[in-house]
Amino acid sequence: MFVDKLKQAIESEYKDYYFYKSMYEKTDDPLWRDFIQHAYEDEKSHYEMLQQVYYMMTGTFVQNPNKPIPCYNFKQCVKQALVDELHGVEAYKELLLTVPFQQAYNPIFIAMHDEMEHAIRMSTIYNSLK
Repeated sequence: MFVDKLKQAIESEYKDYYFYKSMYEKTDDPLWRDFIQHAYEDEKSHYEMLQQVYYMMTGTFVQNPNKPIPCYNFKQCVKQALVDELHGVEAYKELLLTVPFQQAYNPIFIAMHDEMEHAIRMSTIYNSLK
């Protein structure tokens, strides 16, 4: 059901935002910090846009999503982020193909596109780490 998958996407965006904020603190490389900051700012935007879509559909917002375990090992976190972003692309593709009303299309398309970009950024970081 669309609304259930949308709720899962909202919860994932919330978790990703906090996960990336913790990853940001684990590197001092200016480029990697820029990549990660870009990602967590996107995740916050996705969370807010998708909450609005959810509200349009249900009249309520998704309440109290869980925060993730913070990042402790930078390389492992980047690897996990890459995997999560690729799963996100697939989830958004499924949502996009089942959009029940026009106002939901753009936020989901933007999130799907940004998840692809984040995967590229995380892959770049991961492949540069020793």
